[in-house]
Amino acid sequence: MSDRSKTPSGPGREPARLLGKDRLTPARLGVLDVVRVGAAGLRSRPTRVVLSALGIALGVATVIAVMGVASSSRAGLQRELDSLGTDMLTVAPGDRLLGGRAELPKKAEAMIRAVGPVRMTGQTGDTGAPIFRTDRIPADRTAGLQVRATSLDLLRILRTPVRHGTWLNAATAAQRAVVLGTTAADRLGVTAGDPVWVGGQWWTVVGVLEESPLAEEVDASALVGFPAAAGFLGFDGHPTTIYVRSADEHVQDVRSVLARTANPEHPEEVTVSRPSDALAARAAASGAFVNVLLGVGGVALLVGGVGVANTMVVSVLERRGEIGLRRSLGATRGQVRLQFLMESLLLSGLGGAGGVVLGVVAVHAYAAWRGLPPVAPAWTLGGGLAVTLLVGVVAGIYPAARAARMPPTLALSVT
Repeated sequence: MSDRSKTPSGPGREPARLLGKDRLTPARLGVLDVVRVGAAGLRSRPTRVVLSALGIALGVATVIAVMGVASSSRAGLQRELDSLGTDMLTVAPGDRLLGGRAELPKKAEAMIRAVGPVRMTGQTGDTGAPIFRTDRIPADRTAGLQVRATSLDLLRILRTPVRHGTWLNAATAAQRAVVLGTTAADRLGVTAGDPVWVGGQWWTVVGVLEESPLAEEVDASALVGFPAAAGFLGFDGHPTTIYVRSADEHVQDVRSVLARTANPEHPEEVTVSRPSDALAARAAASGAFVNVLLGVGGVALLVGGVGVANTMVVSVLERRGEIGLRRSLGATRGQVRLQFLMESLLLSGLGGAGGVVLGVVAVHAYAAWRGLPPVAPAWTLGGGLAVTLLVGVVAGIYPAARAARMPPTLALSVT
């Protein structure tokens, strides 16, 4: 018998072929095909897509802005620390054991300057004299300002620039000339060249300083020369604060000997501090509320995810006719599921990209406003996008599964 005679013939021949290896199989969708189909679904509802993406964008922007603002603030404080240095120490009188305020010896600065690693020193002393804008103001309304005698090298120690006018010199330090800290000048409402009333006499403002981050007490002070303080204000010459700059590698060693050096007889009555520690603590505290604000961003992101899920569920209900038609034309449940999952991913990704842009813009705007270096950590940008995609997957699982389970006949019957 020939091979041809073994071949089945008749009406059952074609169905036999379809049940074998030659049966029809669904066409496979490539990645670009899935993206196109998902994007087409979004383009058909632009207003709803924009509103849903906005919720995601606000959540991501909040997270990026919070981390960026905190990082920019820390970077600004670190830059300030680098410019001011961490090698400065301050020496001030403490309290006596039997009560009352102690005082530093007049020669305390000279004794400190003799310590080997010490590079430079400066000092101020509280004169106890009040300062006023005019001679008509009651003596008890001092506005918290102090008149301090100062050494001429104080600004070099503090690294504080002069905003207006000039600093004291050997000539003006012996005259009724005064330099105001920035807070003192603002409270008095005066600038360089204006007269002020100090200790019952008219003095001339010769300069106004910028802020002194390492010596905030100087900001609220009126500074006069030691000779002028002694001659016109009856200053006794005892310093109240001595500023010390030492070699970086010997700061702790110098700190350990300053109290005994400044007051050998009563070192327990001397207080030694490091002003830069306060700035470092402020830098660490700048992120204290980061976790709270991140929680707010997380809630916004969660609300955005709920909005995406709601949008996709409504989309499935509105497009039952489309789903039924696609299923009737041969689309599998997996392809329908993938289509709606891709729509959810694209919707979340659109919101995430917008949120990254908004967050970076907010960080740069804040940094420009505060004069800080803009810092948007790279991990927040990538993490923001990754989280939005995860939200898109989670939000799209149920709507995609619901669309895939919908029978074609039922979907077509509601069109």
